[in-house]
Amino acid sequence: MAQLALDELAPACGSASTSSIPSGCDARVMIQALRLVARAQGARGEYAFAETSLRRALSLAQAVQDHSVTGTMMGSLAVNSQVRDEPAAAQQWMAQAWQLAQGDVSAMSRAKMVESMIASRRGDRTTQLAALEDALRLAEQSGGRRDVALLQNNLLDAYIHTDQSAKAVQLARLALPVVQFYNDQTVERTLRHNLSVALVQQRQFDAARRESARVLEMAQGDLDPVRRALQLRELGEAYAKVGQAREALRLYHEERALSADTARRNRESSLQQLRLKYDSEAKQRDLELLRREQTLQDRELGNRRLAQYVGVGLAALLGLSLILIGVMLARVREANRKLKANQSLLRAQSERDPLTDLANRRHFLAVMDRHAKDMFTGALLMIDIDHFKHVNDRHGHAAGDAVIIEVSRRIAQAVRAEDLVVRWGGEEFLVFARNVAPDQLQLLAERVLFIVGGEPVQTAAGPLRVTCSIGFAHFPLPPAQLALHWEQAVNWADMALYTAKSQGRNRARGIVTVEAGDAQALIQIEADFDAACSSERVQLQTLLGPESPEVSGAD
Repeated sequence: MAQLALDELAPACGSASTSSIPSGCDARVMIQALRLVARAQGARGEYAFAETSLRRALSLAQAVQDHSVTGTMMGSLAVNSQVRDEPAAAQQWMAQAWQLAQGDVSAMSRAKMVESMIASRRGDRTTQLAALEDALRLAEQSGGRRDVALLQNNLLDAYIHTDQSAKAVQLARLALPVVQFYNDQTVERTLRHNLSVALVQQRQFDAARRESARVLEMAQGDLDPVRRALQLRELGEAYAKVGQAREALRLYHEERALSADTARRNRESSLQQLRLKYDSEAKQRDLELLRREQTLQDRELGNRRLAQYVGVGLAALLGLSLILIGVMLARVREANRKLKANQSLLRAQSERDPLTDLANRRHFLAVMDRHAKDMFTGALLMIDIDHFKHVNDRHGHAAGDAVIIEVSRRIAQAVRAEDLVVRWGGEEFLVFARNVAPDQLQLLAERVLFIVGGEPVQTAAGPLRVTCSIGFAHFPLPPAQLALHWEQAVNWADMALYTAKSQGRNRARGIVTVEAGDAQALIQIEADFDAACSSERVQLQTLLGPESPEVSGAD
């Protein structure tokens, strides 16, 4: 709708500049439309287009001499520049916004808020916290209750991530009544989620569960799966940090299930688009083949007419016609061969991860359909890059991509040529070793640990030390050798990975034995994996990664 508004306004405002506004141009409406378009472009990752839209809005705001909107546009350009890894430009826009805001406490508060956002993008928690506290102090001076509440919500999130949960709870209690007064349910949901995380850190678990339930109740009919997955991850990490492993594991599985469902929907949508694309291309190829066949038939008819007209050269023309037919048939066969080759290439490309060139989930599902329909046999290693979110937050997504590419290369180097390495999603990888012996699986996991974490990863941001956590198991599970579907096998490797992450990361946890007499007993163990490990119904072995201070063993 904003783009439609721009299309309507463009004829009247096309020549607008900082010095003049054409007659008939509704500059303020156009500024609002440009801000909305820029926000959508940024959400799609089109940051260069977003900068163009923001600069047009800034030019209009300067032309109408609206200092408040001008400062807001400069702040948006600062954040956009930081996202594009242009810190110098971000600082320049920030300095201009701060200079323009002098004397206006509301504008100064907004400028400090932008400064905190830029610091957060850089991973500078100290500067982010100081800027948020300054923004809150200025907002309190301006007397805007709603602005104060919004800043309190942002500040309490920063307090949560700097282990100041008591301050976070206090701010949440102050901001909640104001947000409810203005009936801003979006902010209230975020505020209650942040409060639930802070309450977990304060070990007020019942109050935290009430706030979490209230967040879910408010989200009915408007549940963003990506936002919900992030909330589940934050809550799970908070419970794990205070030693509530069972609750953390429950939230972890809920988050994984939600992420898997979101990925499934995205995959189905992508497959549907691919089917439509391939169907269209197949129809075009069929039409091209029909056209070539028609051309061939036309030439054959021409040859026949020529043979009728020239009786003397009948033998020669007949031979020539046969040669021509042979050439055309050869061309048709060659065209069919190329079409089949292109189809095979497209199928192969659809089963490769574009960033790492590893196999993707679609390829793994195809392998399972061929080799593990009834009973899964072999070994699985589920691998997760440790603290990968910190790499993106502190060094940018370009460094994160470099880390993923290098780790995928190291995993492929560590495993055997016949093993299948899959990029499972995000920073997770899956290795399927079909013919590895149980006593060799431990050596394989240990080799992956040390090759991945042995040397720093070279990135544009400098060398980064990267380690990984691994969960591994050999199937059927000893000693009962019960048959499992491959999806259950992946879940068992995933549970072993979770224990490796919860015990400090940079290690591998492998399933040695499972005391289960039948399939029902296995299901009960899956329902409470931690309890099964504690009661020694499941025995795990631990392999420590490079530079780990502990001693490896089995428990």
